[in-house]
Amino acid sequence: MNVQFKNDVEAIDAFVDKYAELRKEIGKVIVGQDEVVKNVLMAMFSRSHALLIGVPGLAKTLMITTIAKAINLSFNRIQFTPDLMPSDIMGTEILDENRKFNFVKGPIFANIVLADEINRTPPKTQSALLEAMQERSVSMNAVTYTLPDPFFVLATQNPIEQEGTYPLPEAQQDRFMFNILLDYPTFQEEIDIVKSTIHGDMEEPRQIISVEEIVFYQKLLQKVPIAENVYQYAVNLATMTRPCTTKAHKWANDYLTWGAGPRASQFLIIGARTHAILNGKYSPDIEDIKAVAHPILRHRIIKNYKAEAEGISIEDIITELIKN
Repeated sequence: MNVQFKNDVEAIDAFVDKYAELRKEIGKVIVGQDEVVKNVLMAMFSRSHALLIGVPGLAKTLMITTIAKAINLSFNRIQFTPDLMPSDIMGTEILDENRKFNFVKGPIFANIVLADEINRTPPKTQSALLEAMQERSVSMNAVTYTLPDPFFVLATQNPIEQEGTYPLPEAQQDRFMFNILLDYPTFQEEIDIVKSTIHGDMEEPRQIISVEEIVFYQKLLQKVPIAENVYQYAVNLATMTRPCTTKAHKWANDYLTWGAGPRASQFLIIGARTHAILNGKYSPDIEDIKAVAHPILRHRIIKNYKAEAEGISIEDIITELIKN
């Protein structure tokens, strides 16, 4: 970056201004879905990944491509299908004219990777993303290849179709910082969507932030100070979800078969840190933990048959945990 800041506070203020400008530019293409866009950007600035769940036609793919253009990041889309193989994602080795094997990089080698309908491919292929999402590298025949920086996996999933789908393993889901639910637009938003799309002249977003800037701001966020009581609240909230443990909440014992692991505690702090900065604070507090609890915990806890029978949802359980 060419811009030099006097101190971290000045840099954070510049980041908040840049974020507001980025949101405004994305809003020229994406109508509504403000909370979804906010969570996706929070995951990206937190150096993490996000899983978007919503019915077809809610502009999940358009949203991600728009964000990639506004940040000028390299972007690849992988359409997950039942016959997709791990090599179709990571790449493969081919024999060249000199009879030597050369590694041809797959679509995973991009700043933003859209794993479209990730639950349509078998677990063997889904597992190809595990190393990439955690270590940001790909191993092929004992050789490790580093992925570009920054690197984000943004996956989509259709919640209503069950035929031809494979549940995401818990280890795979745990790699995603946020599980983001997309809802239908409001009546007025849908009118605006129809008006802006039927003529085929949708506005292209302009670049708002560079790759160098996003890496700089990611590192800046990692230096944000966090109070001890915030750490304690995050860990306490995660441990309350674990049934049959000493700190388990009553609802966890009654309605859950499995609770959130330590990665949930980490992401609660990371998410709260970014949420605080984007809302004009220089350090997160407990309210910031509560603000990110639902998208962080909803895919990390598993409810039991009693919860199903009594009509208790995952959202209800998280709300009850936060309340207490």
